[in-house]
Amino acid sequence: MSDSAIPPNPSLGILYLVATPIGNLEDITFRAIRMLKEADLIAAEDTRHTGKLLHHFQIETPQISYHEHNAQARIPQLIEKLTSGKTIALVSDAGMPGISDPGYELVCACAEADIVVSPIPGPAAVVSAVAASALPSERFTFEGFLPVKGKTRTERLKQLSQEPRTMVIYESPHRLIKTLTDLQSHLGSDRRITVARELTKRYEEFWRGTLGVAIEHFTTTEPRGEFTVAIAGHIATPEPISETDLRLKLQSLINQGISPSKASRQLAEETGLSKREIYQLSLTIKHEK
Repeated sequence: MSDSAIPPNPSLGILYLVATPIGNLEDITFRAIRMLKEADLIAAEDTRHTGKLLHHFQIETPQISYHEHNAQARIPQLIEKLTSGKTIALVSDAGMPGISDPGYELVCACAEADIVVSPIPGPAAVVSAVAASALPSERFTFEGFLPVKGKTRTERLKQLSQEPRTMVIYESPHRLIKTLTDLQSHLGSDRRITVARELTKRYEEFWRGTLGVAIEHFTTTEPRGEFTVAIAGHIATPEPISETDLRLKLQSLINQGISPSKASRQLAEETGLSKREIYQLSLTIKHEK
């Protein structure tokens, strides 16, 4: 593999990662349509599914299948076409290819062969779900599909139980209740979640509440459609602090020139105690000096 600073070989083709709608066909971009028309070949996760999209937008570019079951055999063929100068558009059934699908392996193969990989951004279920989840979105982690069963699944759930960021997973309707139940076992019934169903489609729906109530809801309301679940991160419980230690911390901050108000705010964030009560204590310390 060559150094990344060396410009790509212009005689090679380009692999375009073309994001396609996750439900509503109107969400496709003008650029995505143009690239699908201009490409020499479209590598599709399901050619029948993508065929409906292409027909809708009157795109006649030929397709070739590329999915998890034929990826290892197909990658050398696609690399050969790219090496000969062909342009290939990679699409998944929905959203951005390369995220939770075998597109990742093709991207790695292109990187090894110094073939340019260019993303054509567009709809993504994970981003849409987080944005509308009403859960903290400044930091989040995408977990894709959880391991289906066994020790690997248990270990992943244990890790997620301590994850402080908002977490996002994908789930199918027939496994939703089991996943919610397993999450409750490791994260607790009071953990907040948002369950997004059929994003951008006719029956789009957002359910918000706790894991415990979610299990009750989806036990009585049959899960239908595709689900994206956003889960609130773990909030660490501050270690209890004695009044003596609290006074010492306050004294130290005040001695550094920090005002009682700012010192009280800082310690309230660290300890989870009332800022007002800490401030009252700081005034007694100031009075004692």
